[in-house]
Amino acid sequence: MTNGARRPLVVGNWKLHHGLSASEALARGVVQHAEDLGDVEIAIAPVFTALASVARILSGSKVALSAQDVHFEDKGAFTGEVSAPLLVDVGCRFCIVGHSERRQYFGETDATVKKKVAALLRAGVTPIVCVGETLAQRDAGQAVATVVGQLDAIFDAGDGATLSRVVIAYEPVWAIGTGRVARPEDAQEIHGAIRARCRERIDAGAAEALSILYGGSVKPDNAGDLMAEPDIDGALVGGASLEAAGFAAIARAARVP
Repeated sequence: MTNGARRPLVVGNWKLHHGLSASEALARGVVQHAEDLGDVEIAIAPVFTALASVARILSGSKVALSAQDVHFEDKGAFTGEVSAPLLVDVGCRFCIVGHSERRQYFGETDATVKKKVAALLRAGVTPIVCVGETLAQRDAGQAVATVVGQLDAIFDAGDGATLSRVVIAYEPVWAIGTGRVARPEDAQEIHGAIRARCRERIDAGAAEALSILYGGSVKPDNAGDLMAEPDIDGALVGGASLEAAGFAAIARAARVP
């Protein structure tokens, strides 16, 4: 469970689901359930076309708005892209970058993730940087090395004080959308390695303040065991975030006792 210096954070990644009316309805449900979640910080990431509409619903609530991706340039001839200043304009406090689906299907690399992190930090948006290994990499004993390598790629995106504003989300690729989930002790091993690497590359204070989320088939029935681990500070939730009550149950598991 997160220590007193780190506020629990639970983020719902809606991926490519829901048009305007469904997004608005789900956002209202999340806002309603969030009222009794105490010290847990909540954010939801709808599709780009619903961001403005959902932002109006979240206004004045404890639920923050996140985007699912961003382009690394602020403006220019980049057809189809959305920049960090545009996310600010619509009210986003967070933005997910480097998700394994972006890496797998759209050619995202460590280099582009680094540039996206830098663009978000310049704009004042908190990046949620996804890292994680494939099943082949885990079976080969390369899980920690793979994740640390992805993490190393972003360290030049800002100084220590700036990077302490980044959120890291460990999502084992083999657990995303598969129903499989890392055992709490396996997830803690990677989370601990992430924090240790941040101590080396940034500083101890920033590393302790850094929020590290777990993602990968998080559900109400496994969230409590995962978030009882000392370096798991919350969750990045995919499919289970598409139902407000279940998402709230996951967030409830993150509360500091």
